[in-house]
This record gives sequence, structure tokens and C-alpha cells, in this order.
Amino acid sequence: MPAALSHPRNVTFIEDNDQRHVHADASTYYGETEYHSRSRTYSNSHLFGYIPVTRPAFQEESHFRPRRLSHDEKPSAPRRFLIDVDETLRVILEQEDTDRDFQICITDAGPKLLSLGTATSNGFKTYDIRGTYMLSNLLQELALAKEYNRKRIVLDESRLTENPVDRLSRMIKHSFWRSLTRRIDGDGLEIICADPKNRSRHLNPRIYVPHGEPAMAEYYRKVAMEKPHLKLDVQVLPAKPDDPAYVKSLNDKPGILALAMREVDDGNGGRTLKGIPFIVPGARFNELYNWDSYFISLGLLVDGQVEMAKGMVEHFIFEIKHYNKILNGSRSYYLCRSQPPFLTDMALQIFNQLDRTNMDENVAWLKRAIQAAIKEYHTVWMAEPRLDPKTGLSRFRPDGLGIPPETEATHFTHILEPYAEKHGISVLEFCEAYNDGTIKEPQLDEYFLHDRAVRESGHDTTYRYEKRCANLATVDLQALLYKYEIDIATAIRELFDDELEIEEDFPLTPFPPTPETYKKKERVSSKAKVQTSEEWFQRAELRRELIDKYLWNEHKSLYFDYDTVQEKQILYESVTSFWMLWAGASSDEQCQKLVANSLKKFEVLGGLVSGTEESRGKISLDRPNRQWDYPYAWPPHQIMAWVGLERYGYLDDAQRLAYRFLYMMTSAFVDFNGVVPEKFDAVKLSHMVDAEYGNQGVDFKMVPREGFGWMNSAYQVGLSFLTTHMRRAVATCTSPELFFKRSANNVNAVDQMLEATANSDALSRVMDALNIGATAAVSDRPSA
Repeated sequence: MPAALSHPRNVTFIEDNDQRHVHADASTYYGETEYHSRSRTYSNSHLFGYIPVTRPAFQEESHFRPRRLSHDEKPSAPRRFLIDVDETLRVILEQEDTDRDFQICITDAGPKLLSLGTATSNGFKTYDIRGTYMLSNLLQELALAKEYNRKRIVLDESRLTENPVDRLSRMIKHSFWRSLTRRIDGDGLEIICADPKNRSRHLNPRIYVPHGEPAMAEYYRKVAMEKPHLKLDVQVLPAKPDDPAYVKSLNDKPGILALAMREVDDGNGGRTLKGIPFIVPGARFNELYNWDSYFISLGLLVDGQVEMAKGMVEHFIFEIKHYNKILNGSRSYYLCRSQPPFLTDMALQIFNQLDRTNMDENVAWLKRAIQAAIKEYHTVWMAEPRLDPKTGLSRFRPDGLGIPPETEATHFTHILEPYAEKHGISVLEFCEAYNDGTIKEPQLDEYFLHDRAVRESGHDTTYRYEKRCANLATVDLQALLYKYEIDIATAIRELFDDELEIEEDFPLTPFPPTPETYKKKERVSSKAKVQTSEEWFQRAELRRELIDKYLWNEHKSLYFDYDTVQEKQILYESVTSFWMLWAGASSDEQCQKLVANSLKKFEVLGGLVSGTEESRGKISLDRPNRQWDYPYAWPPHQIMAWVGLERYGYLDDAQRLAYRFLYMMTSAFVDFNGVVPEKFDAVKLSHMVDAEYGNQGVDFKMVPREGFGWMNSAYQVGLSFLTTHMRRAVATCTSPELFFKRSANNVNAVDQMLEATANSDALSRVMDALNIGATAAVSDRPSA
């Protein structure tokens, strides 16, 4: 009779040929039953905890260990490591995290080598984990295992060597979206009410419920009673919640705005309300945002999360109904402000992926979204003061009073100091007197009019809009409204039998827009006029003519913003010109000129920059960088250009640009502990940006939790543009200049490759960004 086998309690054995999915989500990989192979040998000491035979640390003689070579003997079975979580976590941080930021990056000066005991030898035999990428993955896996209270783990080597493209895409799909999910109801209030932007004295959570929703107000009052520890303050907004004076009165008592809810069973035979989940951008932006949500929804659709994206449209319909616009963000200080409008395309993208067996229900849902978009179009974008009747073009020009309260404390200090000195008081005293109206400063009123417009544009901040944004008929806004008009016309014609009756009552704006028609106070009611595709196609055609008249510059092969006050184009070269391709507002000839003559102005190593260096001008201590100018690259600009170029048949250009941006993202992910930031310096390929707001999504410990909303989407959407060959090249961090062999004249191929390799060395770029010079270190890249 064989001797009894001693093994740890609560262990399930599997055969060697039966494997878990090595790339399963952490909740599955670490949160379920411990599995061990029967080939493992357990000593009695293992009954009381794992005591490794050799310490999993960097040995002094490891400096002389030979490099692993391609012809080295390969294991016959997948390699696994037996790891004491706490001890290995301590050692790896002590040894490799030399800057003590709880991340392992190429800038850390550790040896980049750690020995781990193999599972089949009970930790007796060791194997070296080498390089930044594997070690940072190990740190992440240890942190995740510790979260699930694992003292020891058997870790598959494949989780450390995982293809970085697959790993990042998997983390976005299964981890990041979940971490960014919020819900406004009794269960989600504690998380969503936290506001890093709140600088007021009142930090207790507060929720503002719209007028006309008594059941919702009663629900939140009940939550406040049942959860006294929240100290929740429930307030009901007036019928006109976006009155500027009222909104300013809320500056010292900011709060979250209630969003759409569904009625569900309460489990006790009754009914209750439950918040519809949505995705926030992340970092300091812990609320529902307007244009962020559009790009986030594109990533959600790629990842199959149609219901989540659909729920975000429900919130926008709710906001238009109760707050009179899709808000900049769902906080009280955003009540006067919107953001770039994307609702029609967002709704249509989602509609196209809904279950086709419920077409009647799908069409009814789309009809609600289109009706909401029509109200927003007429009451926000085609209404004064946003509309300029003389040109018929729209502007970012929100109402508002005083200093925007959500900015960082010192953001406006350089602007306010001269006024404070003029009145002989401190900046803080001046802020209070100016906000309460005691001090009047018309020039400052004008400054903040444009500042609010910049924030409504989403491009806060940029020299493109400095002290003039509210006067500009911008390229991006005209492209978006043209798309609204085409989308609404197409939906009415194709899905609503060419007739759409509006259920909500609001005034329709005159068509065509002229100073004379806008002077008339009488307006036709939305309920009195049936909407047809013909009128909306006419609106689109007129806007296209106005775009060509005021914004298109034939000589420069580019679209430019038009100053409605100075009545001239503003010759700042912006990449938003390519939004016209996304909207379909360009002729084939205009597109050809854009691509042939202007694309090169914005294309750099890491994709498309926001504007040209020449347009931005010189940077100095008195004139610092703005985050929406050169050399910064943002996901919205990339995605809009990819889609627009593909729409006009320039797929090769779209793929090249997508490759550049994903290469930059993947390089940062590999070299900097899995970072997925808000934006990049696309010239230096760095997420360590020198701009007024720094960067978001970079402050995490050990394991990235959220990435950043629209950057996550850019990766998932961008992958859909790449061929298999491109995807493999991105995974090996092959520089775009090498991959596309874009050579300069009179430079031989060898020189080009050497130059491109030097330019793409990640550590050199980082050291240059940090201004600490080049260092003798090499970035570790995963093998194909």
C-alpha cells in the first residue's frame, strides 16, 4: 500500500495536461480554488506555508550569468513558478523599484533580474526573470494575488511573457472598463460622489435631483435615511437649472447631478429605482462626460459591451430633458456648459449592434435618442448666443458667471494678479469680490467668456482658442453639426417612414438662419411641425456650403476656424480639419488635397499632433505649453482621422497612423509598468508631458487599474485597423520608421535603420524628457 501523500489543505489537483486558461482574469486566476499539478512534490513544511529552498532574489554572481540564447534548451511543458507572494513582493520592490514609486520602469536602476523557483522542483531549481517588461508583469501579478489574499501562488510563466498587445487589450476589456464603471444610486453613491476637483469647504456628498422627478428625490432621501454615515445632502433643482446666477450660487456647495434610473424589483415584492451604469474617464474625472463618452462607447462596442454603451445614451437623453443639454460633465458646476456633440453617431453606432430580433424596440429606442438630439440641436447649437446669425455657423459660447470653480487652485493666478494689485487686495480676496459681483471688471468678464468656451470645446487649453474661442465658428463644431443633420435626415428617411413627430415641446429655430429671421421672437413649436428628411438634408447642404465659404482654404489645403467678430479665418493649423472627413463634409477633391498637402504637417513618429509647431509658436517661461497644442497627441484626434481617412478610401494612411499611435501606447505599456495615460507627447513618445495639467492615468501603485477612458478605446479601435502583420510588429515594439521603411531622399537604407533605431530608443527619449541626459541602459522588449 503506497504511503499517504501529504499536501496542503483545500488544494485541488489537476493532471499535467489539464491547464487553466493562463490569461484568465485575475478574479478567476487568483480568486478561485488553488490548483496544483500532481507532479509537484510537497515537503511537510509546505503544510504550514511555502518556505522556498532558495531565496527568490538577485544573487551577486548573477552579473556573470550568460544571456539566454535562441538555441538554448526549451522546457517540454509550460514553465510555472512556486512563489511566496509577500516575500517576493518585498524583494522585487526593494531590488528593482529604485525610485520608490511602486512601479518597475526602464528608468529604474535595478539589475532587472530576479530568480524564481520552479513549481515542478518545489522551488529548488530556479529560473531567471529578466527585463523590465517581465519584472513589471510579475509585480502586477503579485499585487493582484495579494488582493485575493493569496499567500502562495503557482504562476504560469506565460502571464509574464504575454504578448503585450494581447495583455493590454485583455486588461482593457476585462479589468479597466470594470474599474471605470459607476452607478448613481444607493449602492454607487460613495464612489461617484468623490470629487477630486472639489475645493470648497463642503466635502460631504451632495446630489442634485432635477425638477419634475419626485420619485427620484424621494428615493435619494430614503437612501440618506438608511445610510446616515454617508451624510448625503439631497437637493432638488429649480425648473430652470442652468440659469447662470443660480449655477454660480452652487459654487460653494458642488454636488453630483442625478442621472437616468430604471425601476426594478426590490426583492421584497415591491419596486425601487436602480442607477444605469456608465463609464467615467478616470483619474480626477469621476463623473459622466459628454465627448469622452462617445469615444469610450466606441471601445465598449469593440469589446461587446453594447448595453453599457446604450445606457450612456440613456443618460444623455435624460440630461437633455432635465438639464437642457448634454453636459460637459455631471456635476453642478457644469450646468451651463456642454461639449462637442456626438449623440447621433453614438446612437446609430449602438443601434447597428443591437439584437435584430427586437427591431421594433430598437427603433423606438433610436427614435427617443434622435428626438433628444433634435432638441439639443435647436435649443443649444442653433440658438443664440452659440449661433452667429450673420454667417449661420455655430460657436462654443456657453453662459456662465465668475471664475470656473473646478479648476486647480492656482490655474488663474497669473491672470488675476494684475487685477488684485489694481484694487490693492490679495488674489483670494479679489476672487471672492469678483465672484459675488462687488468688483466689476468687463475685460475679465470677456476673458472668462472665452475660457468657458474653451472648456465647452473640450480642447482646454490651446493657443488656438486663446482669448477668442467664443467668437470662433470652429472646424470641429461645424463638422459635428453637419454629421447631426445627415444622421437625423438618414434616420428619418430609412427608419421612421420619412416622418418624425416630436413628443417634447420646444421652439424650433428658423431655417435658413439669417439675422432677419432670428430677430423675430415667434418660434414654431416642435410639436406643431412633423420632421422630414428633406428639411434635414437641406440643412446639411446649406452647412456644407457655409463650411466651404468660411472655413475651407483652397490655397493652404486646410480648413480653418472663422472669427465671427473679426470676420476672417484664424490661420491656426489644427488636426480637427480631418473631422470633416469623418463627417463626410469634404468633397473628394478637398479630401485629396487634405491628404496630399496637409496630413504631413501633423504626422509625427507617434501619430497625429493636435496642431503644428509653427501655429503654436515659441514656448517660454512666460508662454508655457498648452496640452491641446503641438507636440501632444490625443485619442479623439486619432480615431476621427482613422475613420475619416478610411471613409474616403485612404485605408493605408489610416492604418499607418493607427500603427504609429498604438506603437507609442504599447511602448509605454511595456516600458512603464503597464501605464495607459490620458495623452502623449507624440514627438518624444512620452507620457511624461510638460503641460499645464500634467497627465492623468499615470498615478497608480504596482498594477494599473483603469487606464484612461478614451485612451483605452483608442487601443481597442486602433487594433481593428491593423493587419495581423502590423499587430505582431506592434507587439515587438517595432518602430514605425522601420516598419514602413519611410526613407528620406539621399539616405541609404542602413543609415535610415540606424537612425530610426536610435530615435526609437525608449530610455533615451525618457531621459531627454526628464532633462537628465542619456544613460547606459536598454529597454527590454518582449519577443514575438
